[in-house]
Amino acid sequence: MYVAFAPLQGYTDAVYRRAHWECVGGVDEYYTPFVRIEKGEVRKKDLRDTDPAADEGVPTVPQVIARDGDEFARLCDALQKQGWRRIDLNMGCPFPMQVRTGRGSGLLQHPEHVEEILREMQKRPEVTFSVKMRLGQECEEEGLRVMPIINEMPLLHVTLHPRLGKQQYKGVADREAFMRFMEVFRHPMVYNGDVWGVESGKWHPEGELNTLEKKENAVKKGERLKGVMIGRGLLTQPWMLSDKEPLEVIRNMHAIIYRHATEHLCGDSQILSRLHAFWEYLDIDHKAKKAIMKATTLPRYREAVAIVTL
Repeated sequence: MYVAFAPLQGYTDAVYRRAHWECVGGVDEYYTPFVRIEKGEVRKKDLRDTDPAADEGVPTVPQVIARDGDEFARLCDALQKQGWRRIDLNMGCPFPMQVRTGRGSGLLQHPEHVEEILREMQKRPEVTFSVKMRLGQECEEEGLRVMPIINEMPLLHVTLHPRLGKQQYKGVADREAFMRFMEVFRHPMVYNGDVWGVESGKWHPEGELNTLEKKENAVKKGERLKGVMIGRGLLTQPWMLSDKEPLEVIRNMHAIIYRHATEHLCGDSQILSRLHAFWEYLDIDHKAKKAIMKATTLPRYREAVAIVTL
């Protein structure tokens, strides 16, 4: 069964992706935080993160966010120049800064721009595309309105997070809505949203898929329901897809991220900013996490890390 690691800006960069792949694995594809147009140019910081050399050996999918066909084409050109032949389109980011400009889930309100992107995809038969989307920005009808266009896209699959963009991450993901969308999408579907681990024992997303098969007319798993995409759940419990001891996973991943931060960043403040992001979501002892996040020097930080427990 297909399992993808969802991207999260500021957390799942190339270093984190490699650390998880080498220390845990169990993921079929790691999606990069979206590559964007900023101040009229493709953001250089994003392209550094999608440099194939940084992701060599790690099954990685670069993701783009665009408001129309022109932006999408420019982003694809930049990634194809790097050598990528697999690209994901973000039509689900709910953050107001992106939505206001018609990007992310805001793109679902502009079928004419989705049409432009379809035409750009058709011009690139050498690229394998996928889409990540929400039910809509303001209402489910927005997603249903662009569905015929998405059905015409040459896609490997559609990842659907069954919330509205305006909800961001509030409330509960609507699994019944996911089933409704799956019935009318032509593409294989990947479920995303509120996929969490367990406090003890091995967890496997096969159980998550089983919870989606309540309707009598649900399409059989493996034919249309391709798998799951997990984001915050894996950041919270990065070990969830393995039999490895949680503390072993944490310490091994941390060693890779710590080494990279101290070798490539300057000064305690910059280094600690990157290291704090590693711990922010982790499911560890509250007292230990508080000490780590309050550390303002590397010696204090190392002291706090040494006493981490679950």
